[in-house]
Amino acid sequence: MKIIDFKKYSSIHIGGKHKVKVINDIDNYKKYTIIGRGNNILVSNNPPPLAVLGDEFDYIMQKNSNLIVGASTSSGKLLTYCKRNNIANFELLAKLPGNIGGLVKMNAGLKEWEIFKYIVSIKTQDGDILKEDIEHSYRHTEIKGIVYEATFKITKGFRQTKQDMFIQMRNNQPDLASAGSCFKNPQKHSAGYLIEHIGLKGYTIGNMAFSSVHANFLVNLGGGTYDEAIKLINLAKKKVKDEFHIELELEIVIV
Repeated sequence: MKIIDFKKYSSIHIGGKHKVKVINDIDNYKKYTIIGRGNNILVSNNPPPLAVLGDEFDYIMQKNSNLIVGASTSSGKLLTYCKRNNIANFELLAKLPGNIGGLVKMNAGLKEWEIFKYIVSIKTQDGDILKEDIEHSYRHTEIKGIVYEATFKITKGFRQTKQDMFIQMRNNQPDLASAGSCFKNPQKHSAGYLIEHIGLKGYTIGNMAFSSVHANFLVNLGGGTYDEAIKLINLAKKKVKDEFHIELELEIVIV
C-alpha cells in the first residue's frame, strides 16, 4: 500500500489522500478500482478501494511481428520507443497522457483515430483475449477486469508529420487542470458544441468551470472541489437533455 494525494496526483487536482494498493502480479482484484496515472478520473470524497499497477507491468518488447506493452507503461514512453524504432500508428499518443492499460480499456484516441484499431490482443486475469473477442466502440470497451498487457501489430514507418498533426489538433485544449474531455461526443454533434450552445462555455460554479477555450473540458480554476464538479456535470446533462433530447455520456471516470 501507498498513500496518494489525489489533489496532486490527478490531472484535475481534486481528491483527498487515500491508501492505494500497488499490484505487481496478475490476479483477480475485483474489489479494487484501478487509477492509472489519474488523467481521466474524478475522485470522490469516499472512493472505493483503489489500486495502481506497479513497475512489473512497465515494459515494451518486440516479438516476431508484434509489440508487447505492459499496462503501466506510459503513453509518452511508448511514443518515444515507436519513434526511435520507426514503428507506425502510435503517433496518436502525442499529448495523450496516461498508461497503456487505461488507454486501451477506454479505447482512447482522437476523432476517428483510436487505439483499438492497432490491437492484436490483451491480457487480463483471464489470460490472453483476442481483439475480435472484445466488444468495443467509440471510447468504450467491454473489457472485464484489469488490463495487464496489450499486444499490437508492428507496422513500420513512423511519421513525424502525423505526430505533428495530432499535437496541432490537441493544441486547442485548455492548459488548466482538467481530466480531459468531460463527455463523449454524441453521434450528431460534438459535446463541446452542445455545451456551448446551451450557454455553459466558460460557466463556473465555485472554482470549477467548463473551459472558455473548449467547452467540453471541465477545468479546475484553483481549489475546485468534487461537489462543484458534479454540480457542473449534472447541470450540463440536464440542459442538453432539455434542449436537444440527448443524454450526454461521461468520458471521465467518477470514482
